[in-house]
Amino acid sequence: MSFEVRIQTHDFDLSQEIAQLRAGQASVGAVCAFVGTVRDRNDGDQVSTLELEHYPGMTEKSIQRMMLDAQKRFDIISSKVIHRVGLLNPLEQIVLVAVTSAHRGQSFQACEFLMDYLKTQAPFWKKETGPLGSHWVDARVSDDHAMARWGIVSQNAIES
Repeated sequence: MSFEVRIQTHDFDLSQEIAQLRAGQASVGAVCAFVGTVRDRNDGDQVSTLELEHYPGMTEKSIQRMMLDAQKRFDIISSKVIHRVGLLNPLEQIVLVAVTSAHRGQSFQACEFLMDYLKTQAPFWKKETGPLGSHWVDARVSDDHAMARWGIVSQNAIES
């Protein structure tokens, strides 16, 4: 199994990243990829920019541990996570999670697991700016519930 984690400010090319992930892997029968993008609205409020911060070193190690967990849970061949940081605008790509396996079911599940993990466990902080100013984005209860499907308790969100 091979895996790659990159935290970067610049954009990524989906086709190029998938081609690199599959290169030389004749056993790959399935590739599942998720690309998250910046929306222009969140919870009904207009978003003009999204700023992402992380803790260098800690973030990469956290994602690597998550990828090792995915390897133990699912029959996957390789995985890649690219997460952007810095100031982003609506329509820009934020994150790529890509997984290869021999069969589609394992790729789908591993990709969803990795994305759920990123949303709840990876040390990223998001600040949205809109017409009313800037604010830090709170954790969502729905993301904690998504993690619970995998048997992982996450209590990042505060229920109101």
